[in-house]
Amino acid sequence: MKVKVRYFALFREQAGCASESVDFPGGTARELFQMMTAKHQALNTQAASLVAINDEMSGWESTISENDEVLFFPPVAGG
Repeated sequence: MKVKVRYFALFREQAGCASESVDFPGGTARELFQMMTAKHQALNTQAASLVAINDEMSGWESTISENDEVLFFPPVAGG
C-alpha cells in the first residue's frame, strides 16, 4: 500500500528529503520506521522520537492504513 512519510528537523537532514511516498506492506508505525531506517541508515533514534499519523500524535504500535501520512519527529532537547 502507498503511504506518505514526512521527516522533520534532524530526520529531514538525515533522510535527505522532507517527504516521500513509499510502498509499505502494512503494519505498525514502528515497522514503517524500521523500514525507513533500512533505506536511510542515519535514522536511528526511534527510542526518543515521536510519530504522528494524519497529523495526530500516535504510538509506535499504531497501525498504518492505505494513504496515511506518517510524520516522524526526532528527539528534541530543551533547556
